[in-house]
Amino acid sequence: MAGSNVNSSDDFIRRQETELRQQQNFANEIIARAQVAERDLNDDEKNLLSETRGHISRIKGQLDLVEDVSRESFEATQRERQVGDAIASRKGQSHRAPVEYRSAGQWMLDSYKAHLGDRECRDRLEMFYREAAHQTTADNLGVVPDPIVGDVINFIDAARPLVSAVGPRPMPSSTWHRPRVTQSTKVAAQGSAGAAGDEKKELSSQKMTITRLNATAVTYGGYVNVSRQDIDFSQPSILDIIINDLAAQYAIETEAAFGAALATTNTNHIDYTVDSAGVAAALWDAAAAAYTAVRGQGRLILAVAPDVLSVFGPLFAPINPVSAQSTGFTANGFSQGVVGNISGISTVMSSGLGAGTAYVFSTAAIECYEQRVGTLQVTEPSVLGVQVAYAGYFTPLVIEDDAIIPLALGSGS
Repeated sequence: MAGSNVNSSDDFIRRQETELRQQQNFANEIIARAQVAERDLNDDEKNLLSETRGHISRIKGQLDLVEDVSRESFEATQRERQVGDAIASRKGQSHRAPVEYRSAGQWMLDSYKAHLGDRECRDRLEMFYREAAHQTTADNLGVVPDPIVGDVINFIDAARPLVSAVGPRPMPSSTWHRPRVTQSTKVAAQGSAGAAGDEKKELSSQKMTITRLNATAVTYGGYVNVSRQDIDFSQPSILDIIINDLAAQYAIETEAAFGAALATTNTNHIDYTVDSAGVAAALWDAAAAAYTAVRGQGRLILAVAPDVLSVFGPLFAPINPVSAQSTGFTANGFSQGVVGNISGISTVMSSGLGAGTAYVFSTAAIECYEQRVGTLQVTEPSVLGVQVAYAGYFTPLVIEDDAIIPLALGSGS
């Protein structure tokens, strides 16, 4: 009967754990959908997460209660054995509780003391070796569960800091054009000197010319063919894992495409030296060049590859004097995205940039266009499979080369 009670308790705990994993997977799927779409949680999703949190709290409370009961029962049983052994010892009975060593060190200590003549240790070892054969989990593989704990570990950073900094625009068609003024009109003083005697003289005149920049949609995507059995029997769902991974790979490739577009601009780079003053001076020169090109439109951004951030970061401590050029960087904040600023220019680290590259650019100098297709699925009845794909259209468009300034390590560094 006692064995039946133990089995019932174990079955109850397994059922609660299964329900807890289901609730956790459900919550993770809701959050993943919002992350893939790069948006905040909507009201329906927030309500679902609140309900899920309530279910998880209820399950946790029940598991805590069962754990407390089990612990109290175990401690009471142990105490009962200790009292029984003490009574038996006083009556001269030979009954003793089974010997269990909790560690190899405890067994070695008893062996050492027994060798020195300690009778109690010698009796304990004798009782230990007289017990029935020891059984381990290797003897019961048929009844030992094989749990999978937590989410699937996948070291992928799907952030798109450069794309997010500029902001993707809707893609109007497979090809489109951006009008660009290449020559403005002209206004000057009347005549040659602008003096009063220049009345009735010809005013300046210059026509405006407008050309256009051409852009074409580029398709990015990938697919995987999954068996129906893999979908039905995997936990967590392999289909969700694959879709999320495809979406992450799409993000990585489009961020790299943006970085490649920066690299196609002019080679009028600005050199810097590896010290705080040298880096700050190069940024001010780049800011001046960007202003000249786009007349101050847009925001200035310093985009750096991971290895360049590891060079710039130590130059600007997070604790600075009043005259410092930066609020400083911390190694703990080494990640994609905005990591700080230098001379007021936001510093964005992106793994989409090539090794050793850094750019100062105006957000008015480059645009990007995107239309996500998202997930596509088709069933293959003949082989009982599902083919799933993720795709989208993405195109970066350089508007003004001269407002994208590469930074290069100077020869004197």
